Amino acid sequence: MTDRTAVSAGKSKKNKSAIQRRLIPTYIFLAIVSFFSVFPLYWMITAATNKSLEVAQGKIWFGTNLAENFKNLTGTEPLWTSMGNSFLYAVVQTLLCLFICSLAGYGFELYHDKVKDKLFAVLLLGMMIPQVATMIPLFRMISAGNLLNTVWGFILPTISTPFMIMMFRQNSRNFPIDIMEAARIDGLGEFQIFFRMYMPVMKSTFAAAAVITFMNAWNAYLWPKVVMTRNEAQTMPMLIANLASGYTTDYGVLMLGVLFCSIPTMIIFFVLQKQFAEGITGAVK
Repeated sequence: MTDRTAVSAGKSKKNKSAIQRRLIPTYIFLAIVSFFSVFPLYWMITAATNKSLEVAQGKIWFGTNLAENFKNLTGTEPLWTSMGNSFLYAVVQTLLCLFICSLAGYGFELYHDKVKDKLFAVLLLGMMIPQVATMIPLFRMISAGNLLNTVWGFILPTISTPFMIMMFRQNSRNFPIDIMEAARIDGLGEFQIFFRMYMPVMKSTFAAAAVITFMNAWNAYLWPKVVMTRNEAQTMPMLIANLASGYTTDYGVLMLGVLFCSIPTMIIFFVLQKQFAEGITGAVK
């Protein structure tokens, strides 16, 4: 028995070593892909610490000009005001979009009929209309409502999107109907079921939708450029565009501004990456 055990253990080790040797090309490929994926982020960080000439010359290691770049950035552009504006706009839009789109997706799926299915099909046609085609009528509506340079002027056109409604509707198919029926027997109303049953069960979907909505709102440039006409209301993407639109561009300052603009979205994604993956795949907790 001991001989057989030793022979089987030897075969197992040989099989593991053979599998590991076959995986070496895969590991090498993944290492190369990871390097090319991470290098732009590394170069952005190092460029923020170098002078403009050094960045233009292709210097890829850390420098000593970070403090000077920060001083120039805060001296030429309202960095903290822009950061605060972007954060306010993105948070308000994310919260309202999650509530409205989740409620719509919940209703379309769990109370659907033929009329609602046709209405949902018409709603999906909105995904085929480019944003630029609606820019002029939207601007006239926002201007007529005296909402220029306000948070409402920023978020109203994107407070509800067909994609988010479709995402919540598709994931709502995994929501157990038995929970709703049991809640109704216990005397809960429809909004109570939504807040106390649906939202906790669909938290992965809410996390994925929050990441997507926050990143879209934070990185938005074209619509804020149209409705935010004052410097006091500008967002971070607008600040980055201002840094890059001069006659001479200070690449060190520009990269530092891009770094500041990237930090919030990176934090949001890394904090919610597990829930994001579960929500995209339709997982229900």
